[in-house]
Amino acid sequence: MTYEESLMSMERGKYYHVYNRGNNRETIFKESLNYQYFLELWAKYIDPIAETICYNLLPNHFHFFIRLFTKEELEEKISKIENPTQQQLKKFRRVFLDPEQHFSNLFNAYAKALNKRHLRVGSLFQKRFKRKEIDSTIYFTVLVAYILTNAVKHGISDNLDEYPWSSYQDLVQATDKNPVIKRFGDKAEFLKYLDIYRQHLNFIRLTSEMNK
Repeated sequence: MTYEESLMSMERGKYYHVYNRGNNRETIFKESLNYQYFLELWAKYIDPIAETICYNLLPNHFHFFIRLFTKEELEEKISKIENPTQQQLKKFRRVFLDPEQHFSNLFNAYAKALNKRHLRVGSLFQKRFKRKEIDSTIYFTVLVAYILTNAVKHGISDNLDEYPWSSYQDLVQATDKNPVIKRFGDKAEFLKYLDIYRQHLNFIRLTSEMNK
Protein backbone atom coordinates (compact mmCIF):
# COMPACT_ATOMS: atom_id res chain seq x y z
CA MET A 1 0.00 0.00 0.00
CA THR A 2 1.40 3.39 -0.98
CA TYR A 3 1.55 6.35 1.39
CA GLU A 4 -1.17 8.08 -0.64
CA GLU A 5 -3.42 5.01 -0.33
CA SER A 6 -2.91 5.01 3.44
CA LEU A 7 -4.46 8.49 3.54
CA MET A 8 -7.68 7.52 1.76
CA SER A 9 -10.91 9.24 2.76
CA MET A 10 -12.88 7.34 5.39
CA GLU A 11 -16.46 6.24 4.68
CA ARG A 12 -19.14 5.66 7.30
CA GLY A 13 -20.11 2.03 7.90
CA LYS A 14 -16.72 0.64 6.88
CA TYR A 15 -13.97 -1.06 8.88
CA TYR A 16 -10.51 0.49 9.17
CA HIS A 17 -7.11 -0.23 10.59
CA VAL A 18 -5.98 3.12 12.03
CA TYR A 19 -2.34 3.52 12.99
CA ASN A 20 0.51 5.98 13.41
CA ARG A 21 3.78 6.45 15.24
CA GLY A 22 5.89 9.17 16.76
CA ASN A 23 7.73 11.63 14.55
CA ASN A 24 11.20 10.17 13.86
CA ARG A 25 10.04 7.12 15.85
CA GLU A 26 9.94 9.22 19.01
CA THR A 27 8.25 7.81 22.12
CA ILE A 28 4.67 9.10 22.29
CA PHE A 29 3.69 7.35 25.53
CA LYS A 30 6.31 8.21 28.13
CA GLU A 31 4.45 7.09 31.28
CA SER A 32 1.28 5.30 32.36
CA LEU A 33 -0.62 8.58 32.62
CA ASN A 34 0.01 9.20 28.91
CA TYR A 35 -1.56 5.88 27.91
CA GLN A 36 -4.53 6.51 30.17
CA TYR A 37 -5.07 10.04 28.89
CA PHE A 38 -4.90 8.94 25.25
CA LEU A 39 -7.62 6.35 25.89
CA GLU A 40 -9.73 8.99 27.65
CA LEU A 41 -9.43 11.23 24.60
CA TRP A 42 -10.28 8.27 22.37
CA ALA A 43 -13.48 7.77 24.35
CA LYS A 44 -14.29 11.47 23.99
CA TYR A 45 -13.58 11.93 20.29
CA ILE A 46 -13.87 8.51 18.64
CA ASP A 47 -16.35 6.43 20.65
CA PRO A 48 -19.27 8.66 19.56
CA ILE A 49 -18.55 7.97 15.87
CA ALA A 50 -17.06 4.48 15.78
CA GLU A 51 -17.03 1.02 17.30
CA THR A 52 -13.57 -0.05 18.49
CA ILE A 53 -12.92 -3.70 17.60
CA CYS A 54 -9.52 -3.85 19.30
CA TYR A 55 -6.44 -1.73 19.97
CA ASN A 56 -2.87 -1.73 21.18
CA LEU A 57 -0.76 1.19 22.39
CA LEU A 58 3.01 0.76 22.16
CA PRO A 59 5.64 3.25 23.38
CA ASN A 60 6.20 4.85 19.98
CA HIS A 61 3.13 3.85 17.96
CA PHE A 62 -0.45 2.58 18.15
CA HIS A 63 -2.94 0.39 16.30
CA PHE A 64 -6.75 0.56 16.36
CA PHE A 65 -9.28 -1.54 14.47
CA ILE A 66 -12.58 0.30 14.15
CA ARG A 67 -15.89 0.39 12.32
CA LEU A 68 -17.32 3.82 11.63
CA PHE A 69 -20.99 4.15 12.49
CA THR A 70 -23.33 4.83 9.58
CA LYS A 71 -25.26 8.10 9.38
CA GLU A 72 -28.41 6.14 10.25
CA GLU A 73 -26.79 4.68 13.37
CA LEU A 74 -25.69 8.13 14.50
CA GLU A 75 -29.19 9.55 13.94
CA GLU A 76 -30.71 6.66 15.90
CA LYS A 77 -28.38 7.31 18.84
CA ILE A 78 -29.39 10.96 18.92
CA SER A 79 -33.11 10.17 18.60
CA LYS A 80 -32.98 8.09 21.80
CA ILE A 81 -32.07 11.14 23.90
CA GLU A 82 -35.21 12.57 25.48
CA ASN A 83 -35.56 16.35 25.66
CA PRO A 84 -31.93 17.16 24.80
CA THR A 85 -30.56 20.54 25.84
CA GLN A 86 -29.11 22.99 23.33
CA GLN A 87 -25.65 22.08 24.56
CA GLN A 88 -26.34 18.38 23.97
CA LEU A 89 -27.73 19.07 20.50
CA LYS A 90 -24.61 21.05 19.64
CA LYS A 91 -22.46 18.14 20.83
CA PHE A 92 -24.52 15.61 18.86
CA ARG A 93 -24.23 17.64 15.66
CA ARG A 94 -20.45 17.28 15.83
CA VAL A 95 -20.70 13.53 15.17
CA PHE A 96 -21.70 14.33 11.59
CA LEU A 97 -18.40 16.08 10.91
CA ASP A 98 -15.93 14.33 8.60
CA PRO A 99 -14.57 11.35 10.60
CA GLU A 100 -11.03 12.56 9.94
CA GLN A 101 -11.82 15.75 11.86
CA HIS A 102 -12.57 13.71 14.98
CA PHE A 103 -9.22 11.96 14.70
CA SER A 104 -7.46 15.26 14.09
CA ASN A 105 -9.07 16.70 17.23
CA LEU A 106 -7.93 13.66 19.22
CA PHE A 107 -4.31 13.77 18.08
CA ASN A 108 -4.03 17.54 18.43
CA ALA A 109 -5.44 17.41 21.97
CA TYR A 110 -3.07 14.62 22.97
CA ALA A 111 0.01 16.22 21.40
CA LYS A 112 -0.75 19.55 23.08
CA ALA A 113 -1.13 17.88 26.50
CA LEU A 114 2.03 15.76 26.11
CA ASN A 115 4.10 18.73 24.96
CA LYS A 116 2.95 20.74 27.94
CA ARG A 117 3.55 17.95 30.47
CA HIS A 118 6.97 16.98 29.16
CA LEU A 119 8.17 20.46 28.12
CA ARG A 120 8.64 19.54 24.48
CA VAL A 121 7.92 21.38 21.24
CA GLY A 122 7.25 20.38 17.66
CA SER A 123 5.24 17.70 15.91
CA LEU A 124 4.59 14.58 17.97
CA PHE A 125 3.15 12.26 15.33
CA GLN A 126 4.54 11.22 11.96
CA LYS A 127 2.61 13.20 9.35
CA ARG A 128 -1.11 12.33 9.12
CA PHE A 129 -2.47 9.18 10.69
CA LYS A 130 -2.76 6.20 8.36
CA ARG A 131 -5.85 4.13 7.71
CA LYS A 132 -6.51 0.97 5.70
CA GLU A 133 -9.96 -0.35 4.84
CA ILE A 134 -10.61 -3.91 6.02
CA ASP A 135 -13.06 -5.62 3.68
CA SER A 136 -12.64 -9.38 4.17
CA THR A 137 -13.36 -11.87 6.96
CA ILE A 138 -9.87 -13.36 6.73
CA TYR A 139 -8.23 -9.96 7.04
CA PHE A 140 -10.53 -9.19 9.99
CA THR A 141 -9.28 -12.14 12.08
CA VAL A 142 -5.65 -11.70 11.05
CA LEU A 143 -5.72 -8.01 11.94
CA VAL A 144 -7.23 -8.69 15.38
CA ALA A 145 -4.40 -11.14 16.08
CA TYR A 146 -1.78 -8.77 14.64
CA ILE A 147 -2.91 -5.87 16.82
CA LEU A 148 -3.37 -7.82 20.05
CA THR A 149 0.05 -9.49 19.76
CA ASN A 150 1.92 -6.35 18.67
CA ALA A 151 3.72 -5.98 22.00
CA VAL A 152 5.05 -9.53 21.54
CA LYS A 153 6.15 -8.76 18.00
CA HIS A 154 8.24 -5.81 19.19
CA GLY A 155 9.70 -7.66 22.16
CA ILE A 156 7.97 -5.43 24.72
CA SER A 157 6.13 -8.32 26.37
CA ASP A 158 6.22 -12.10 26.09
CA ASN A 159 2.83 -12.57 27.73
CA LEU A 160 -0.38 -11.05 26.37
CA ASP A 161 -1.92 -11.21 29.85
CA GLU A 162 0.78 -8.98 31.28
CA TYR A 163 0.64 -6.13 28.76
CA PRO A 164 -1.86 -3.53 30.07
CA TRP A 165 -2.29 -1.20 27.10
CA SER A 166 -4.31 -3.34 24.70
CA SER A 167 -7.90 -4.56 24.54
CA TYR A 168 -6.79 -8.17 24.98
CA GLN A 169 -8.16 -8.46 28.52
CA ASP A 170 -11.50 -6.96 27.48
CA LEU A 171 -11.91 -9.66 24.86
CA VAL A 172 -10.70 -12.45 27.16
CA GLN A 173 -13.38 -11.48 29.66
CA ALA A 174 -16.09 -11.21 26.99
CA THR A 175 -18.60 -13.98 26.30
CA ASP A 176 -18.98 -16.07 23.16
CA LYS A 177 -21.74 -13.63 22.13
CA ASN A 178 -19.21 -10.84 21.68
CA PRO A 179 -19.20 -9.93 17.94
CA VAL A 180 -15.39 -10.09 17.76
CA ILE A 181 -15.23 -13.49 19.47
CA LYS A 182 -17.98 -14.80 17.16
CA ARG A 183 -15.75 -14.06 14.17
CA PHE A 184 -13.44 -16.82 15.47
CA GLY A 185 -16.27 -19.22 16.39
CA ASP A 186 -16.07 -19.06 20.18
CA LYS A 187 -13.74 -17.99 23.02
CA ALA A 188 -11.69 -21.19 22.88
CA GLU A 189 -11.04 -20.80 19.14
CA PHE A 190 -10.21 -17.11 19.62
CA LEU A 191 -7.57 -17.89 22.26
CA LYS A 192 -6.21 -20.78 20.19
CA TYR A 193 -5.86 -18.52 17.13
CA LEU A 194 -3.98 -15.88 19.15
CA ASP A 195 -1.69 -18.49 20.69
CA ILE A 196 -0.76 -19.91 17.29
CA TYR A 197 -0.14 -16.39 15.97
CA ARG A 198 2.00 -15.55 19.02
CA GLN A 199 4.05 -18.74 18.62
CA HIS A 200 4.62 -17.82 14.97
CA LEU A 201 5.94 -14.39 16.03
CA ASN A 202 8.27 -15.96 18.60
CA PHE A 203 9.59 -18.38 15.98
CA ILE A 204 10.31 -15.54 13.57
CA ARG A 205 12.06 -13.52 16.29
CA LEU A 206 14.16 -16.50 17.42
CA THR A 207 15.16 -17.31 13.84
CA SER A 208 16.10 -13.69 13.24
CA GLU A 209 18.30 -13.62 16.36
CA MET A 210 20.03 -16.88 15.37
CA ASN A 211 20.88 -15.47 11.93
CA LYS A 212 22.50 -12.30 13.26
